[in-house]
Amino acid sequence: MTLSPAGGVTATAVDAALDLLATRPLVVLTGAGLSTDSGIPDYRGPGSPARTPMTYQEFVGSPQAQRRYWARSHLGWQRMGRAVPNDGHRALAALDPALLITQNVDGLHEAAGSRRLVALHGRVADVVCLSCRSTSSREQLARALDELNPDWLARHGWVASRPDGDVDLDETDDFVVPACECGGPLKPDVVFFGENVPADRVARCYAAVEALGTEGALLVAGSSLTVMSGLRFVKRAAAGGTPIVIVNRGPTRGDALATYKLEAGCSEFLGDLSGSR
Repeated sequence: MTLSPAGGVTATAVDAALDLLATRPLVVLTGAGLSTDSGIPDYRGPGSPARTPMTYQEFVGSPQAQRRYWARSHLGWQRMGRAVPNDGHRALAALDPALLITQNVDGLHEAAGSRRLVALHGRVADVVCLSCRSTSSREQLARALDELNPDWLARHGWVASRPDGDVDLDETDDFVVPACECGGPLKPDVVFFGENVPADRVARCYAAVEALGTEGALLVAGSSLTVMSGLRFVKRAAAGGTPIVIVNRGPTRGDALATYKLEAGCSEFLGDLSGSR
């Protein structure tokens, strides 16, 4: 295994990784580090603040928790909803891998034109009712929230953003949240911590990774692989003898399984890879 030295990455390691990936069928797994160049902060990169995200159990447990979530998320949506794809997203769309698995909920891969895509954790631009399971758009909900809370953005628009599309805010008791037409509570159609990824998504990803065998390669870009939802695909690739390249600033839980681990920026590396294929 070739690892980059602390504080940098050798040209030899980058070139070797690019050579490995240049002609092989690819599955790509992306995380929050890919979207930092679009202005969306990541969870665990260098300098990222410690945070405790709301769990699924907490969200469904009380109307107060739901109000707190939507009050914060409505502010964060004003920023995430305006984010645009960066060079890394565009490079992956051009690469058109056998499957692109993203842990991100920002929808930027779709906006960049990626076609064969599994949004593992859903998309924050979609809303689901927990009672009738009907879905609607986040833009529609945002308009309703603006009407019900007309001064919210003016009062709190300065607070700091978080990676999953919300903000750091405690004063939420006066925020008003609409219910679904059926009366049920609304939730972003994303997988919260403590909630299971839908089984059909996981099965599709496993199948794509297993199909790589020893002739393909798994590329991980911008993920620390801290949670099992992404790490399991790295483990499955390693078990099948598939070469693995990880590009991430900072250590990951998959480093010991990687053929190459590169401490490098995702956008630059993916641009180089797109140009080499």
